[in-house]
Amino acid sequence: MQAIKTRNWNGIVREFQEFLPKVKDDSIVTLREGNTPLIEALNMGALFGNGLKIFLKYEGLNPTGSFKDRGMTMAVSKANEDGSHAIICASTGNTSAAAAAYAVRGGLRAYVLIPEGKIALGKLSQAMMHGAKVVQVQGNFDEALTIVKEVSKAYPVTLVNSINPYRLEGQKTAAFEICNQLGFAPRYHFLPVGNAGNITAYWRGYKEFKEKGIIENLPKMMGFEAEGAAPIVKGHPIKNPETVASAIRIGNPSSWEAAVKARDESGGVIDMVSDDEIIYAYKLLAKEGVFCEPASAASLAGVIKMHKRDIFKNGDTIVCTLTGHGLKDPDTAIKSSDKPITVPPELDKVVKVLGF
Repeated sequence: MQAIKTRNWNGIVREFQEFLPKVKDDSIVTLREGNTPLIEALNMGALFGNGLKIFLKYEGLNPTGSFKDRGMTMAVSKANEDGSHAIICASTGNTSAAAAAYAVRGGLRAYVLIPEGKIALGKLSQAMMHGAKVVQVQGNFDEALTIVKEVSKAYPVTLVNSINPYRLEGQKTAAFEICNQLGFAPRYHFLPVGNAGNITAYWRGYKEFKEKGIIENLPKMMGFEAEGAAPIVKGHPIKNPETVASAIRIGNPSSWEAAVKARDESGGVIDMVSDDEIIYAYKLLAKEGVFCEPASAASLAGVIKMHKRDIFKNGDTIVCTLTGHGLKDPDTAIKSSDKPITVPPELDKVVKVLGF
């Protein structure tokens, strides 16, 4: 009998090692993150016509359910290599889940500060289950981030928010995958903007692939904040940001300047979409069979907004980053959907309700 040939995906640090800071192999902390699918949207023809090719980079299929795993494997691996025994972060949810999972995987302690009452339960449950020390701050994300910065300066704990340079190094690998999956770089890349690390990281990844001659063109980077948390668009920090898209409910992004640079260098935009536009796109994505968290849908909401401005040409290829899985925030899904119908356990009643 012929042996089966196998090829396991080894996680982004090993798979893209020539493009990443060096990490000793025995220090790498991985959950085999990356290698997420690029899914072509097939059911949006009535909205956009047949001239556009829209692809969804579904980062919700990373191990902890969001793109944060890409950056966290790098940050925790380097912390591990440097002999750190603990990590700390402020989080609106996904960072805390990833930090907790990668910390426990690598034998490190995790400390997480979250804004009280402003985190989706799906994300909070992950951080708790993985054993992180979770502290709720009676304030917003930006206030929590200020505190963890000070803690990491004064105590022996490694900060793993996106101001940690290794985070963005890991996150840029999604751009590599998109180019490998398409065979080229898209014309436009749309993504949500919260702390603004992702738009910065993707742009870095695309540029590195072009410098190596792997791709010929660079995409226009199209970032979208939520209207109630749009400091870059409005030109000043937002003291009390509010949006249904909790993952991007951030009023003073850490990567603000770098995101603006990515926008300007690529000839793209940073704009905003309303909560109603986000929920509309969120439901539209569900009709593709793709369940994402509300913040993810800001990318598609941005495509819809730009389509109305008639900026696209027939044949344009568009990639939307979907940052997290829908199960991160089941409450919003339930509130946005038709409620189940209750009937007695009788065949005729069930058949009637089903419409047969």
